Amino acid sequence: MGMIICRGQLVEDLWQWPPAEPPSAADPLAGGRVLLTLSQWLQHRDRARGAGCGVWLAPEEDPAMLLPDLPELSLIAIHFPVFTDGRGYSQARLLRERHGYGGELRAVGDVLQDQLPLMLRCGFDAFCLRTDQSLAEALRRIAGEP
Repeated sequence: MGMIICRGQLVEDLWQWPPAEPPSAADPLAGGRVLLTLSQWLQHRDRARGAGCGVWLAPEEDPAMLLPDLPELSLIAIHFPVFTDGRGYSQARLLRERHGYGGELRAVGDVLQDQLPLMLRCGFDAFCLRTDQSLAEALRRIAGEP
């Protein structure tokens, strides 16, 4: 398991991700703390609601598809395929401000430490940085240190 930044702290990532597409023959919900793609979530919605699963949103996916399920989701991971793709910022603002999502909102993919201040303003509270990024430097940026 890797390390992520969650609510300003360095913590171990206990979630199983990225999601397998298509789901393996084994039960994709086994063990809880599994991130499912939006299509997997919609397919397994009835069982996934109580299984402690989260959802991985691709940039082209509409977060409104999750509206009936927001109270059940403890984690929504928004994927940034490249750091210049700004659609994840819009998805985060919609989830937080329009739809009132209160769970963990995690930025994943091509996430750079320079992006964190804007991501925080958009509603993200957790970050899985690109592997070449310094977690210590990212924590300093979040704290507003030079």
